[in-house]
Amino acid sequence: MKILGIDPGIARCGWGIVEVQNAKCKVQNYGCAETKVNIPVEKRLLTVYKAITELIKKHKPDVLAIEELFFNTNAKTALIVGQARGVVLLAAANFGLKTAIYTPLQVKMAITGYGRAEKAQIGQMVKVLLKLPEIPKPDDVADALAVALTHAFTNKKLR
Repeated sequence: MKILGIDPGIARCGWGIVEVQNAKCKVQNYGCAETKVNIPVEKRLLTVYKAITELIKKHKPDVLAIEELFFNTNAKTALIVGQARGVVLLAAANFGLKTAIYTPLQVKMAITGYGRAEKAQIGQMVKVLLKLPEIPKPDDVADALAVALTHAFTNKKLR
């Protein structure tokens, strides 16, 4: 099974491709779709949409796993990130791709076993679990790989 993990965002949308074979996870590729602050929001959203569409075409994942939004302070930021998340889900729907949604708590529990894990802990565990030479940067990429791993670990078909 090939999983496209996404950490949605408008400035940086992290992504990671994890393949699961024989109950083992192996990273295929990862990166970050970035947009510039000084361009109109609709063009930024189009950039994110096109990046995800190209990833789906190139890597042909079986499922897209995405993080649910959690914001407790800035409503404006939550709205714009929600729009970016929406275009990612639209891209998946356009390709008939199955989607799985995980809360930050679910991701932290699956990756570290601790629901209040810090970003650094998530990054370190992603590095260890995927046998990477270093923690993927920026944090959005490590988070995207963590979401993909969460799907791998919680998908009942893999057990």
